[in-house]
Amino acid sequence: MNQDLMPYMQVTPCIDFNHDTVQRFARDHAGNSSDPVTQAVNLYYAVRDGIRYNPYKFNLSVEGLKASTTIAAGEAWCVPKAVLLAACCRLMGIPALLGYADVRNHLSTARMRERMQTDIYKWHGYAAIYLAGKWVKSTPAFNIELCEKFRLKPLEFDGKTDSIYHAFDLEGNRHMEYLQFRGEYADVPLEEMMASFEKQFKGTPFGEPGADFTVDVEKETARLP
Repeated sequence: MNQDLMPYMQVTPCIDFNHDTVQRFARDHAGNSSDPVTQAVNLYYAVRDGIRYNPYKFNLSVEGLKASTTIAAGEAWCVPKAVLLAACCRLMGIPALLGYADVRNHLSTARMRERMQTDIYKWHGYAAIYLAGKWVKSTPAFNIELCEKFRLKPLEFDGKTDSIYHAFDLEGNRHMEYLQFRGEYADVPLEEMMASFEKQFKGTPFGEPGADFTVDVEKETARLP
């Protein structure tokens, strides 16, 4: 293994693949192949669809972002889902980073629009995985059921090409626009993220205590033609 890649294979405060639940999740879903690309693809779909996307579960703390916390909850927003994928890859001996971008996202609920007062989402998270000699971006955030409800094309991953959000939905409407990439890190840049969110929002940006994302999604998608 290239020594330059070793920092991207270590346990960190958030990427806690030394936790038994993370080890069990990764080994259960990596598959029987010894091929890193196959393993990474299997893990991508396990995280994408096995962990439900829920932006109301926003918890910007080490404990809230840990891979083990996400497995226990069974749902999370984009950043901890990327953390979990990176943790699983590192456990399997595959170097992985955490990447971030600011995006204009048109998938939202009425509650999110009212609370955020913007469609710009800072620090959208993805995982960058080192496969076949290069870094490949993968975005396991939106589970298949959510895509079907919002009529989005599910984001696939083949382990060979970058997997980032589609610009348009299945109806040709604008879905996601990447405004800027913030870089890739060995662990969550928590202090930078907290400063950014504190400046933009007051309290939890995406939901509120007691809010139910599933209920709000049903209300939102019921309006679709």
